[in-house]
Amino acid sequence: MSETATLFQQAVKLLQELISIPSFSKEEDKTADTIQEFMKGHGITMHRKLNNLWAWNKHFDPAKPTILLNSHHDTVKPNSGYTRDPYDAKIEDGKLYGLGSNDAGGCLVSLIATFLYFYNKEDLKYNFCLATTAEEEISGINGLELIIPELGQLDFGIVGEPTLMQLAIAERGLMVLDCTAHGKAGHAAREEGENAIYNALADIEWFMSFRFPKESEVFGPIKMSVTIINAGSQHNVVPASCVFTVDVRVTDAYRNEEVLEIIRQHVKCDVKPRSIRLKPSSIDKEHPIVQVGIALGRTTYGSPTTSDQSLLDIQSIKVGPGDSARSHTADEFVYVDEIREGIELYVKMLEQLVF
Repeated sequence: MSETATLFQQAVKLLQELISIPSFSKEEDKTADTIQEFMKGHGITMHRKLNNLWAWNKHFDPAKPTILLNSHHDTVKPNSGYTRDPYDAKIEDGKLYGLGSNDAGGCLVSLIATFLYFYNKEDLKYNFCLATTAEEEISGINGLELIIPELGQLDFGIVGEPTLMQLAIAERGLMVLDCTAHGKAGHAAREEGENAIYNALADIEWFMSFRFPKESEVFGPIKMSVTIINAGSQHNVVPASCVFTVDVRVTDAYRNEEVLEIIRQHVKCDVKPRSIRLKPSSIDKEHPIVQVGIALGRTTYGSPTTSDQSLLDIQSIKVGPGDSARSHTADEFVYVDEIREGIELYVKMLEQLVF
């Protein structure tokens, strides 16, 4: 049996074990324990901070660049549509069922297998850093972001999310803005007060019509959507404030801080971002890892969904077994053959870079 075939069998068994353990965001301690024990069985001691684990290859050389292999082991809660036990990791008709099987269990165990494939090899051109992390599903502060300072200098990253093993070479960032337009209260029957709703309308019109000068080659323009609005307390009082929420999907043409500054220059309302952490990310289409993937028959695209890519300040590519359309669905599954393909493709892509 080939090395990748053995690793594939071990990866499927590990995923079945992980599925059987509830691992909601912030409650991933048991799956972290399981991954730690699995790696210990391969002679690898994982570093740990809360529910995040990481390790480097055996022959790590600080003079060489390092490739990050990252995926997450937390899950959302099962939705009400499940007809199966979400923790019963059965394989039927080539499908491995269970909560987190597709998002992102198949990716996680495939990247673990890939790391094991390269772990003992000498004279590599790159080091490897494996990080299996928590709180991805809630963009939490105690996930990948918590341990990035511990991982050292990284050259580029592979983030494991279900992409049908196609290459997501860019990912939109996200900012949620809470905006407050001000006015002055008064009686609606008299000519008094200043209506905050009317003041908000001018800014809302700007959010609807403004087009940022720079546009992404992958995504096109930044998209801004006003999604919530709230003002007034009773019919006969002119409201003194109007609060509205704007969903901003930032492209790789800008940094979040730049977009926020441009918005504040153009609107009169107070603009408060809930966070600027979820950054847009991208990797040059000419980057060797992308070119290798293309040569292996993969296509490139821009991902509209956010992942832990948004927390990285390095070039990264999002690629993994499974289908994003299955994520968070009832009776979630990943095809067993997708895991096999994932391991084989990760290994083939990386072999052409590190040997």
